[in-house]
Amino acid sequence: MAEMVRRHIFLSGRVQGVFFRENTKNKAKELGIFGWIRNLADGRVEAVFEGKREDVGQIIEWVKKGPPLAKVEKIEVLEQEYQGEFKNFEIKYN
Repeated sequence: MAEMVRRHIFLSGRVQGVFFRENTKNKAKELGIFGWIRNLADGRVEAVFEGKREDVGQIIEWVKKGPPLAKVEKIEVLEQEYQGEFKNFEIKYN
C-alpha cells in the first residue's frame, strides 16, 4: 500500500482573488487528495493535504504555480503526521 502523508502549507503572493481555492479543490479531487484550503486575513492561503505521498507531492508542485492569474512568491510546507480525518477536499470560509 502507498505511504499516506499530510502536509500543511502556506502560500504568499498574488493568491487571493485569482480562483486559487477553487482551482486547488478541482486539482485535489482529480488527484484523490483530501483536506481543505482557505484564505487568511493577511493575504496568504492556507491548506492541508492528505493522501498518497506521490499525489500530495504532485499537488504541492501544482500550487507552487497555481492557476493562470496567480503569482506564488513563497510556499511554506510543514510535514505532519497523517491522520486520515478527511472524507473530501473542501474550501473553508472563515
